[in-house]
Amino acid sequence: MLSELTTLRVGGAADSVVTASTREELRDAALEAWGSGEWLVLGGGSNVVVSDAGFPGTVILAASRGVERLDGEGVLLRVEAGESWDGLVAHAVAQGWSGIEALSGIPGSVGAAPIQNIGAYGQELSDVLVAVEFLDYVTGEQERIPAAELGLGYRMSDIKAGRQGVVLAVELRLEERAEGVIRYSQLASALGVESAPVAAIRDGVLALRASKGMVLDPADPDSVSCGSFFTNPIVSENFARGLPPETPQWLVDDVVVKLSAAWLIEKAGIGKGFSLPGSRIAISSKHTLAFTNRGGGTAEQVGELARYIRAMVLARFGVDLQPEPVAVGVEL
Repeated sequence: MLSELTTLRVGGAADSVVTASTREELRDAALEAWGSGEWLVLGGGSNVVVSDAGFPGTVILAASRGVERLDGEGVLLRVEAGESWDGLVAHAVAQGWSGIEALSGIPGSVGAAPIQNIGAYGQELSDVLVAVEFLDYVTGEQERIPAAELGLGYRMSDIKAGRQGVVLAVELRLEERAEGVIRYSQLASALGVESAPVAAIRDGVLALRASKGMVLDPADPDSVSCGSFFTNPIVSENFARGLPPETPQWLVDDVVVKLSAAWLIEKAGIGKGFSLPGSRIAISSKHTLAFTNRGGGTAEQVGELARYIRAMVLARFGVDLQPEPVAVGVEL
């Protein structure tokens, strides 16, 4: 059951599941699946919503492990796709390496990180990503793709946009510096400083994420989630001028503005803890952007709530929120 392999705990059965414990096994499993029908790669299952009908093909679990330091400027690492992302951050912090400490607590695997270009609290993967080792679905060839050729943007990459294949490993360049710069005001306020040891930044981020139910915790029902469900909208500066003056806005460049999806949802009349009648999927009681499974929720209920919120925000503000998770066989 895919509900057993995803953090939101929804999804029916897969036809087959293959665990790939090495890079070679991951490559071979992908090539075999490509020749036999539909396929899906899962790491931590933290950013995906799979249909209640399940998946009519092969699910490949990326479980390859390994962190290798390469020769090169700074701290150059090659990390296998199946490594835990937060485990990698913890390792980097323990070594006194900076560059990803603000990305603490993000669930999922290293291989999924460049697909989404993960980011939080003032850092993005694109800040430190050098390249990915990629198995291309079209050619069947393994290649090294520099970060500059991946089309990385806000929660976006060419892979997410449709470049088919499998990330086998990633290369990151960190700094051998145990002090980190804090680029996010909420985090700086929480710590009372603008720079701090990377260990202190990690602790601060984990505390903030836990306060929002965004750290997996068996004792916290709000953590049965796939994280932030909608991306913050990017709109033109001209469009933003037509929104209510109190709308939170951040200028991205001279013509583009980022809005707060959480604020738009709340002002559209949807508060923390909201759920549709009879549904077991609800907005988190701690964080408006997260959906949680209160037990027995379904993928269709996830889709119903997502579509309802999108319709409400569109009607109130003219902004079409975009879901962040990957939808497999379900309409969000």
